[in-house]
Amino acid sequence: MATASQLLKSYQPSFSLPPLPVIPETNPSACVLDSFRTAIAQLLSESLGLPIEKAYDGVDYGKKGEDFTVALPRFRLPGKVDEIAKKVIDKFTPNEYIESVVHDKAFLHFRLNTNNMIRAVLTQVYELTHVVPKSAGREDGLYGQNSVGEGKKVIIEYSSPNIAKSFHVGHLRSTIIGAFLANLYKTCGWDVVSMNYLGDWGTQFGMIASGYEKYGNQEALEADAIKHLFDVYVQVNKDAEADPEVKANAAAWFKRMEDGDPAALENWKVWRSMSIKKYEDEYERLNVSFDVYTGESEVGKESIDKALERLDEMGLIEESNGAKLINLEKWKLGKAVVRKKDGTSIYLTRDIGGAIERYEKYKFDKMIYVVSSQQDLHLAQFFKVLELMEFPWAKDLLHINYGLVQGMSTRKGTVVFLNQIINEAASVMHEQMKANEEKYSAVEDPETTSREIGITGVKIQDMAAKRINNYTFNWERMLSFEGDTGPYLQYAHVRLESLKRKNPHLLPLAEPKDLKLELLASPHTPNQAREIAFLLGSYPDVVKTALKTHEPSGVVTFAFRLAHAISSAWDAVVVKSLGEDEKDKASARLFLYFCARDVLGSALKLLTIRPLERM
Repeated sequence: MATASQLLKSYQPSFSLPPLPVIPETNPSACVLDSFRTAIAQLLSESLGLPIEKAYDGVDYGKKGEDFTVALPRFRLPGKVDEIAKKVIDKFTPNEYIESVVHDKAFLHFRLNTNNMIRAVLTQVYELTHVVPKSAGREDGLYGQNSVGEGKKVIIEYSSPNIAKSFHVGHLRSTIIGAFLANLYKTCGWDVVSMNYLGDWGTQFGMIASGYEKYGNQEALEADAIKHLFDVYVQVNKDAEADPEVKANAAAWFKRMEDGDPAALENWKVWRSMSIKKYEDEYERLNVSFDVYTGESEVGKESIDKALERLDEMGLIEESNGAKLINLEKWKLGKAVVRKKDGTSIYLTRDIGGAIERYEKYKFDKMIYVVSSQQDLHLAQFFKVLELMEFPWAKDLLHINYGLVQGMSTRKGTVVFLNQIINEAASVMHEQMKANEEKYSAVEDPETTSREIGITGVKIQDMAAKRINNYTFNWERMLSFEGDTGPYLQYAHVRLESLKRKNPHLLPLAEPKDLKLELLASPHTPNQAREIAFLLGSYPDVVKTALKTHEPSGVVTFAFRLAHAISSAWDAVVVKSLGEDEKDKASARLFLYFCARDVLGSALKLLTIRPLERM
């Protein structure tokens, strides 16, 4: 079966406008506003003698109230700005793409042909969220820039908690950002491998294994493996503070594990599989899934030994007190230890061996590590070592870093694990939902719904700012229905869904080609309808920018802008009160709101959020 990306290549919208020159890097079949921008570029090119690609680069989205704006000084043309602007205005006549051009100081503001813009945008939204995905057997409701990454493979490693430790909020950012990136790359046509590289190896497992002999309890293990093993780990660490022998015993135990001693590995294998099962449940609640669960333990000893051998042969290794290290001082990256003096591998060595194995297995075009900014040095050393080893694919590795969550604790002020945050957010939302008895009684599963709203609050608070920024977790802001919060976005989507239930007499709607969408243009309909349509047309560009920046915040900002536009249109662009004689207008408005629902839903899904139908 063809993929949505393949279908998109042959996709011809059912509504088309006059032909235009083809500009590289534009994709009107995925972003219809590219056509309108090309028409503006063509006018600039013809009137100012500019290459059309250069003219296109100068066409930017305008500030509020303007569609597109061109800053004339950026072209560095001879003559006064007023004279340059006059050349463009003298050449212009309204056409199927452009309605008007206004000169404003050093700028030209372009207003698109309203009727054609609205019809082109809404037709494309409908076809790319319904027709093309359905033909590909795809039901995810995601669309954006589908064919950008056609035929390319990316591995995205994210989340990566330590087994035998509860899923701490520290892993939450990596999980949320990584899952967003996985969705983003899929939406842009890449073949994505989502990978969870578990912290399942190292001396701490020697600690747990030796501690389990003393404190282990099979019943407690089966009830909650992660919690019990964490308790054992805490207890044995207390012992180690009083008795140095405990750490020596743990190190010896881990050496046995590294040497493949079956007795030393037996319990560890059980703990690992129990931990993964527990994590899978946690991820399902977060609407996150992985193609591959791997871990430090799965990096082959042979790969590590071969890598060390290659480093040695290339003269990159230095000895220091029995340990092996690589001097990266000339790149201001310090000295990187690759083998401890007791002969056991270290995190960096396992990362190197793991990257080599992954390239051999997957032949990726890009591999992304979603890891906090605290690990910037480690990742920089890791990438530099692979580059020095002369692997050509080392240039295709990317570290997507992020800042810390501060002040993330329960409302009672204690340090917190993820399930506590989710349960508490769900409980607060549940109480708020109960306040409106009529709406509450219409919700089929209030518990699941309140949990989804709570999780939406957590995720949106996390993704609203640039990822590199630290942010302070704020319960009140996160759970509010007012202002720019997760619950507000869910409410906007639910409101749009409610139109289906409130207007059965208008359903099913006709195909866009048979709807009188010209009735969405002034003077028939307030200007808010045009604003929504233009905003919907800009969404593929939002996705394209996110792919360049790896920032979820741009998508969050777009979702809020759309939710605000819907809110301000709600009482002006009314559907329900229109009578039978205005059925065509009501149908056109309903179609506009359905397109807005599909795009808002697509943005929420891209952000790993399940859009709700009732709340």
